[in-house]
Amino acid sequence: MKPGNDTQISEFLLLGFSETPELQPLIFGLFLSMYLITVLGNLLIILVVGSDSHLHTPMYFFLANLSFVDICFTSTTVPKMLVNIQTQSKVITYEDCITQMNFFIIFSGLDIYLLAVMAYDRFVAICHPLHYTVIMNPRLCGLLVLASWNTSVLHSLLQTSMVLQLSFCPSTEVEIPHFFCELNQMIQLACSDTFLNNLVMYLAVRLLAGGSLAGILYSYSKIVSSICRISSAQGKYKAFSTCASHLLVVSLFFCTSLGVYLSSAATQSSHSSAVASAMYTVVTPMLNPFIYSLRNRDLKVALKRIIGILLI
Repeated sequence: MKPGNDTQISEFLLLGFSETPELQPLIFGLFLSMYLITVLGNLLIILVVGSDSHLHTPMYFFLANLSFVDICFTSTTVPKMLVNIQTQSKVITYEDCITQMNFFIIFSGLDIYLLAVMAYDRFVAICHPLHYTVIMNPRLCGLLVLASWNTSVLHSLLQTSMVLQLSFCPSTEVEIPHFFCELNQMIQLACSDTFLNNLVMYLAVRLLAGGSLAGILYSYSKIVSSICRISSAQGKYKAFSTCASHLLVVSLFFCTSLGVYLSSAATQSSHSSAVASAMYTVVTPMLNPFIYSLRNRDLKVALKRIIGILLI
């Protein structure tokens, strides 16, 4: 392989969702609205959790971290797309593309790991309620978040360093039929041998994402089993309500992200993949604050208190 520094290419073209000029203002307005809602909604979650002492628990600690990651996750892709639409330019430099890909891998991985950590938290809370405060102590919560960051950063550095070893030929193939620099798209554009890149990418996805999903499914299988053993209907409802929001977010994230890869494999359409990718990179982070605030009584009470203070 030629090292990435020897490549003759200096920029790529992000084709986005549509090349039709009439649709660009609509796409700009739609994604700007979703981005602002995502940032403001998740910032509000962080503010509420940080300011209300009643929410200083492991569940809300992980939720605040998830909200922060969702803001960063969306910010790696949407602002550049909005700038390109506004300036009527599709150009992204080689360095910016590599940087965007690097941070996208970091924050997408963090989303997955934090969802797995939150599933474990709900498993301990429902299946071992008497030992919950002992098991989910502040030190363990901090270590779980730190481990998520370390794993995600190391994975991203591995993937990015391997892409940097690829060479890209200056031709029409530098067009990326996506709205951001996605790892798989970058590998497909390379002129050099990409066998090792594809192997590492697929192994990492199956090991890290697959392992996290397996942990989530195991946790919820135990949760469902514990809930079924509760005799009273009120007790079952209370137990289920403590994890309903998280289960809905998990379903939304994994269904949309899996749909991206299944649809792209079935249709082989890059534009269809770009549209599907918007579901888990933009729509899901936007919906998360609504799901948690609407399904969680403590969070709704805290939100009303904060809004009341701001309106005074």
